[in-house]
Amino acid sequence: MAESPEGFLLAGLKIRGRLRLVSKTELQIGEVWDARTDGLPSELHPGVVHLWQLPLHVSAKEVSAYYRLLSSEEQERALRFRVDRPRTEFVLTRGTLRTLLAQYLGSTPQEVQFRYELRGKPALEGESGLCFNVSHTDGLALMAFVMRRTIGIDVENMGRDVDAQRLAERFFSAREVKALKRLNREELRAAFFRCWTRKEAYIKAKGDGLSLPLHEFDVSIMRNETDALLATRPDPAESDRWMVCDVPVGPGYTAALAVRKDVA
Repeated sequence: MAESPEGFLLAGLKIRGRLRLVSKTELQIGEVWDARTDGLPSELHPGVVHLWQLPLHVSAKEVSAYYRLLSSEEQERALRFRVDRPRTEFVLTRGTLRTLLAQYLGSTPQEVQFRYELRGKPALEGESGLCFNVSHTDGLALMAFVMRRTIGIDVENMGRDVDAQRLAERFFSAREVKALKRLNREELRAAFFRCWTRKEAYIKAKGDGLSLPLHEFDVSIMRNETDALLATRPDPAESDRWMVCDVPVGPGYTAALAVRKDVA
């Protein structure tokens, strides 16, 4: 496979493609590559997380090309969407996921085979050890890849009209709600989305879906945290098994990543 580009585009800025070491773990988190412009992924080494972003505003011709990469079941699923935007987002995200997985595996997008865990989390068939997770919101998709570690990612468009305080009181832990109440209105909105994406990334990594209540664990609401999972219940030791941190994305978006520290 081709080497990673020396630099790459992220939200219109040229950024060096260096890895950063996350504190208290042996994980290295790369910067975010653009799936449309940055070519082949480099080899994915143990302990390294690769991150890819995909803008979801493309031409009809591009959507059609991605559609042809899908399995017949995925194509049927796409056609069941009655609204254009979610159909397009599904096609682009799944087609790009297949393309990237194929490049890591040395196969074709059509040869990639998925299985689904008990609560619907997708995984690869076979024994490659390649783990991944995907999230998309209005206008942007994020994908994360790592070898033999459970992983979850979440991205949210901050332009959505939400009642941050009400939603926090309904879903977040008492510790998180108390921290949010100390903030002014402008700070509250940004902190709410940081909290939400960190919690969603952890839940997606665990693969438990709604069976894991959001109030049963605490995350930090502070900026630029590299170990944002503060406490887990009923097993307090669970928080030490995970790394939860922010992912730098373009203006108007917030994203977070959760990776299990030990190898599966």
